Amino acid sequence: MNMEDEERLTLTLQVGGNPDWMSRLPERLLDVPLWNLAIPGSHDSMSFCLDVSSPVLRSQPCLLRVIDRLFPCWTRPCVYRWATTQQSVLSDQCDLGIRFLDLRIARKPAGGSKLFFAHGIYTLITVKEALDELATWLDAHPKEIVVISCSHFESLTDEDHFNLTEYIITLFGKKLCSSQDIPTLRSCWSRGQQVIVSYGNQQMVLQHPELWTGIPYWYADSAYPKRVIAYLEDQQHRGRPAGFYVSGLNLTEDAAYVLLHPLQDMRKMTTRALSLLLRWAGEQQPGQQAGGVNILCCDFVDVSPFCSLVIGLNYKLLAATPPVCRMPQTGASCSHVIGCCHSEQTGEPT
Repeated sequence: MNMEDEERLTLTLQVGGNPDWMSRLPERLLDVPLWNLAIPGSHDSMSFCLDVSSPVLRSQPCLLRVIDRLFPCWTRPCVYRWATTQQSVLSDQCDLGIRFLDLRIARKPAGGSKLFFAHGIYTLITVKEALDELATWLDAHPKEIVVISCSHFESLTDEDHFNLTEYIITLFGKKLCSSQDIPTLRSCWSRGQQVIVSYGNQQMVLQHPELWTGIPYWYADSAYPKRVIAYLEDQQHRGRPAGFYVSGLNLTEDAAYVLLHPLQDMRKMTTRALSLLLRWAGEQQPGQQAGGVNILCCDFVDVSPFCSLVIGLNYKLLAATPPVCRMPQTGASCSHVIGCCHSEQTGEPT
């Protein structure tokens, strides 16, 4: 790492916000596939606007739904406290450096044709409102690329899926990166692409090459940070997926934990565990090797240097990334390029 790169890294770690961190990465990282970079993500990105007056989801346990019908004044505030995992709007999350958004989409029982988000209960903000906000932010940051994961789809119909995918494709248009591409920062910039949409409905993915298949999310389902770390390390030993994947640093409470910690909520539980989780994250290395991390997701991304820490992991790649060989123009020889990775006979990668 040269002095210029060290200065960039220091600046990245010191500044609270990272609205244009991708455009500031060193030249040698611009041709690395995005799934080999370290990317900060937010778990349940829209849970900052949960509606405490809404019913619990139909997918929740039957007993909880029965209690919610009988004692909504107790269940809904309780679910709200434990289901809220973020406190910043999408544009503020992106300003912090978040480039992976976990969007869990749902249809309210009496919500008409509008779609919302959900985590235990429903949100106040609609899907279209959130996507419009993101599109505006992307216009202001033309070299930043965001990965959107659309999943869960609580109570959506086939018509809902059709309308939602049409809206996504129309809204983002040429900004969408095709699932047939191997996206790098340089390739996305050259095509004006800024959005990768992972869509958790295979029928829609097969119909639209603009949509990517669901991204694996490593999720420990535990309220204890040491168990989360042990789970992630066990997954790493099994080998990483070939493309995008998420390592979830988020904690999960169960009914027993809630009863044993009546004065806590998700924010307090997360804050107490952050030092251990971030220490582990800071020891990770991005890249294509078996233990290489890609997207790391966290709760309450604005209460710690999580984004800056994850962005900083990319500078570890400089020690292992050889200078990139550009393909010479037609008729030119590669022989003068030291360490050229292309055959002199064919120009193809060797």
